[in-house]
Amino acid sequence: MTSEFSNTLHFVNCTLNKGVGELILDRADKHNAFDEVMISEMLQSLAHFADNDECQVLVLRANGKNFSAGADLNWMRNQAKMDFEQNLADANELAKLMSNLDKFPKPTIALVQGAAFGGALGLICCCDIAIANTRASFCLSEVKLGLIPAVISPYVTRAMGQRAARRYMLTAERFKVEQAKSLNVIHEIDDDLDAQAAPIIDALLANSPQGMAWAKTLLSTLENGVIDQNTLDYTSERIARIRVSAEGQEGLNAFFEKRSPDWKTDTDTAQGAQ
Repeated sequence: MTSEFSNTLHFVNCTLNKGVGELILDRADKHNAFDEVMISEMLQSLAHFADNDECQVLVLRANGKNFSAGADLNWMRNQAKMDFEQNLADANELAKLMSNLDKFPKPTIALVQGAAFGGALGLICCCDIAIANTRASFCLSEVKLGLIPAVISPYVTRAMGQRAARRYMLTAERFKVEQAKSLNVIHEIDDDLDAQAAPIIDALLANSPQGMAWAKTLLSTLENGVIDQNTLDYTSERIARIRVSAEGQEGLNAFFEKRSPDWKTDTDTAQGAQ
């Protein structure tokens, strides 16, 4: 099913093997710069993998020397000719892509090689885990063009913090992979991206799909850092709810019976969004 779906796409490839889905940017001749077509195809791909129970982990990667140069030049040229309403509709699609990736109900891993500029940095920061090679470099270059990194700013700022975001969004300076790691933009540096990702993927595949989906929603809900009675009520309800769920029961029983859990239960990712 995934291969048939992938055949309908032009700038993105999709694969699914042993629970691991791959969303691959495939416009290497343009350094995987994205436009409205690639954004649409990425949105379609995220929906495809989200609805596919066989996909337990999603890897975002790119073909070619560079992860992504950010926005396509022809796309930007067209944006300059659009009126406000057209630009708003265009920006809303990119915002939807970032939000859908950020809220994707399964663990996501970005594998990054070479340049990751502009919106590409947003994609990386929307993923749960990011691994980059030693050649990787990053840049929030929008102000050089008289623009701002608006749509990606919530995710980039969350990753690197307000203070660092002020520097790199204002200077538009290029920073290397070691700095990206110190800023929490990426987690690991390794020239063998697949080898570095393998044990992480194995760990994710061993976990409860429902538990991971609910954990992602839990973290998103607690992002504002407020700890009040609503927070206490919410977190108490969440743990009570998942304890009595099918996967929660299976996980607890497997632990006490000293066996591996069988996650072939009715995974309920929708409840995690409540």
